[in-house]
Amino acid sequence: MSHPARWGSRLADGRIRCLLCPRDCCLKEGQRGHCFVRANEGGELVLTTYGRSSGFCVDPIEKKPLNHFHPGSATLSFGTAGCNLACRFCQNWDISKSRDTDTLAAEATPEEIAARAAELNCGSVAFTYNDPVIFAEYAIDTAEACHAQGIETVAVTAGYIHPTPRAELFAHMDAANVDLKGFSDAFYQKLARGHLEPVLDTLRYLVHETDCWVEITTLLIPGWNDSEAEVRAEAEWIRDQLTPTVPLHFTAFHPAWRMLDTPATPPATVRRAREIAREVGLAFVYTGNIHDPEGGTTYCPGCNSPLIERDGYQLLAYRLTDGRCTACHTPLPGRLDPTPGPGPGHRGARCMGVRFDRAV
Repeated sequence: MSHPARWGSRLADGRIRCLLCPRDCCLKEGQRGHCFVRANEGGELVLTTYGRSSGFCVDPIEKKPLNHFHPGSATLSFGTAGCNLACRFCQNWDISKSRDTDTLAAEATPEEIAARAAELNCGSVAFTYNDPVIFAEYAIDTAEACHAQGIETVAVTAGYIHPTPRAELFAHMDAANVDLKGFSDAFYQKLARGHLEPVLDTLRYLVHETDCWVEITTLLIPGWNDSEAEVRAEAEWIRDQLTPTVPLHFTAFHPAWRMLDTPATPPATVRRAREIAREVGLAFVYTGNIHDPEGGTTYCPGCNSPLIERDGYQLLAYRLTDGRCTACHTPLPGRLDPTPGPGPGHRGARCMGVRFDRAV
């Protein structure tokens, strides 16, 4: 299933340098990159997971999480295998850390994915579970097929990508949730084997130079990135370097992968992080992975009325007219519909497995 890959250069010694992400992997014949899915085969850079997925599922868009992008709508989610970071706390480690091609159980062309999303009344297709950066060629082709059917596309990403492929990938994305894993380079180096600055650069680019709708998620890990000082610094950076209206989601860590000995995040820590970010001046701050209807509700930036009330992924109320507060008429930033979508986010959380006719 190898597919010609883009963003590479041939070195004088015969190796190929992958120029997709800041790792700049230099690959000998037969060697794979850190992500495991990009390789040097026959002297050419290839993507080994094109057209193959680790699974498909119909999700509420709020699960990505995106709270200002067609609330209540359904999205067809899928991913492949591998990752270009190495997060010790990965919640999807069985997919992102997979080195087993059997993980890629479903075969689907970009056109088949778009058609299936339309059949399932999904307003969007989400590239998620593992990072679409590493299967950018497949994601771009799928996005083009989706747009031809009037279906939007979502990238759930860590934003660890070089500027040139970044511009090409996100030109095809209608929305993105960027995982800002922590707010120190030490955190990225120790727990993700990466660096912070490329992610911050991606966020600045997306917010200021594209039409892509952007929300941010930070998983709070006890003792690592959950101090009030770090939370405040992150919120201030978002306020000053991006805009106070970029939605920020703080979510609770649950022991996973190589951090099974780290305790789960107390709900009070997540709620306090939300309070701090709001004190700093961010307009839309949410909590996740805990039961907190207040932290899941969208409030009017003008009069503070609850506009979109949520309990988990279920929408309880939707008080918007033409994207404005019904009380004070202040516009709510986002991609908003006259009424909430008919997807699983409106009816309540559900995940439906999606099968294609062919299996690898």
